[in-house]
Amino acid sequence: MYQAPLPKEYADLSPEEADARIEAAKRTLGNRLVILGHHYQRDGIIKHADYRGDSYKLAKDANLCPDAEFIVFCGVHFMAESADILTPDHQHVILPNMAAGCSMADMASLFQVRNCWKQIEEVLGANGPRVVPVTYINSAANLKAFVGERGGTVCTSTNAPTAVKWALEQGEKVLFFPDQHLGRNTGVKLGYDPDKDMIVWDPFQPYGGNSPERIREATFILWKGHCSVHKRFTVEQIEEARQTHPGVTVLVHPECPLEVVEAADLNGSTEYIIKQVEASPPGSVWAIGTEINLVSRLANENPDKTIFCLDPQVCPCSTMYRIHPSFLAWTLENLVAGNVVNEVIVPPKVKYFAKMALDRMLTVCA
Repeated sequence: MYQAPLPKEYADLSPEEADARIEAAKRTLGNRLVILGHHYQRDGIIKHADYRGDSYKLAKDANLCPDAEFIVFCGVHFMAESADILTPDHQHVILPNMAAGCSMADMASLFQVRNCWKQIEEVLGANGPRVVPVTYINSAANLKAFVGERGGTVCTSTNAPTAVKWALEQGEKVLFFPDQHLGRNTGVKLGYDPDKDMIVWDPFQPYGGNSPERIREATFILWKGHCSVHKRFTVEQIEEARQTHPGVTVLVHPECPLEVVEAADLNGSTEYIIKQVEASPPGSVWAIGTEINLVSRLANENPDKTIFCLDPQVCPCSTMYRIHPSFLAWTLENLVAGNVVNEVIVPPKVKYFAKMALDRMLTVCA
């Protein structure tokens, strides 16, 4: 995913100039354009978004505008891929900065997952227990296709327990990737023992760093991947928040390590976090373990509550930050001029099987 440097004209724009040019381009494009903004984007991007949400919600929101010719996805690459998979071919899905990837998604490549699958089959044998693959929506389109082709499903942080429970009804084991923490937290929520029933698969080690015996024993094979933001949160931060703010409610994302999730009061997806805070009474106090742009926005939009991030060092998603207003201005003005830049196109075969996995999720988790 290569992104050429911005022309100097755009790189030198002041925030005010970028805003004005973005809004002018939006007016010119009218209903031909819809802009999707992920919750983790900076306010300078969110202010221009027609819809905001988490990755899956935004991919579905793209379908709310069937007449839009251009869907500009202010998120990261795998999100734009999901939007392309779920929207008609006549719509162009565009990522303002092609360098906006996801470190978690990059921790599992198709080559590595295929190699893992081959080694698991070698250990279990042709007549061994069935393994059902489950991929977090935070993964590349070709991994969603891998899962779809092998009878597995996609999951989100909201529906992971339902998706994994379904997978275990189809087979005896689950290969869960790319986030080990969401997989582990989901398994624990379903009543499984993280030490006895789960192993971690390191793609750089033979058999993932496990003995054949442990592979045969385990119910959950968890990919050694993580979110760089959510891995920063610690039990010590929670303890300090409780000491500093008696009566605080600690709310974290399930991409956090198990010990953090267990020490918190609540855990859930980005949308869950927003709903919990918005529905809480005035005067309530919240310590939140997720990306700082979302936490800051919640604090600004709920001034009658005390809301702060668990990590005092601040925890932005660095790849989301690559969607800068200057890139958005450049993208939109190219569209006005008739140039479609940074279009994200999923190949037909990949799209077919990836959509199969996504549709399976919709059916299973309906």
